Amino acid sequence: MEIKRKEVRKILGKKVAELNAIVADIDHLLTDMETDFYRVCIFGSARIKEGSVQYNQVEKLAFELAQRTVDVVTGGGPGLMDAANKGARGGAKGSRSIGLPIELPFEADSNSHLDVKSHHKKFSSRLDEFMRISHAVVIMPGGIGTLLELFFTWQLLQVEHIKPRPVLLLGPAGFWDSLLDWMREYPLKQNLMSAKDMDQLKVVNSVEEIIEFLEPKIEYFVGRSPRMQKKRKESNEL
Repeated sequence: MEIKRKEVRKILGKKVAELNAIVADIDHLLTDMETDFYRVCIFGSARIKEGSVQYNQVEKLAFELAQRTVDVVTGGGPGLMDAANKGARGGAKGSRSIGLPIELPFEADSNSHLDVKSHHKKFSSRLDEFMRISHAVVIMPGGIGTLLELFFTWQLLQVEHIKPRPVLLLGPAGFWDSLLDWMREYPLKQNLMSAKDMDQLKVVNSVEEIIEFLEPKIEYFVGRSPRMQKKRKESNEL
């Protein structure tokens, strides 16, 4: 019986490895096809309540992005995800509010401001889709989940598994400073990472700074995307 279990485990492990290779190939092909619409992924805490300074800040950011016909992508849940999707809906000039909800025992299905939903059972597939469909990432304050998303994005940029993209960190004054100081003081000083890795992240101080930083990139993308040009023209005619 034990020998049979080992054989079955070995066969199943091999099949999982084969499936992972197929999924990676498909993911790569789909990433290369994401050239029609500029999308900004906003990560942040599910615990921050409506009406708070940070909630309002994220809602404003998403509104301003949508006004520029940019799609907004979130995890589709409550808190700052709700704020981003709500802002995107409010500013929608041909843009879409996109959510990638995940099944959790302690969280509602998804927020009510989504135009597009893509459900996930595992964080791994969800993280891959975030990276596949986005062209820029904004990281807001959050806990373990948000930090996972930050470090996942950062690591893929480090090893060049995804195309270069802005990763902008926004929060209350000093929120990100201690984390980045620790990265410089320990991993960087001990040669566990390269100095250029720190250049992958940019701390910003306001919604206006994010928009100013991204606007040239958005305009460049629009100029190269006939479908986004059409989208912007149609939204301006509404």
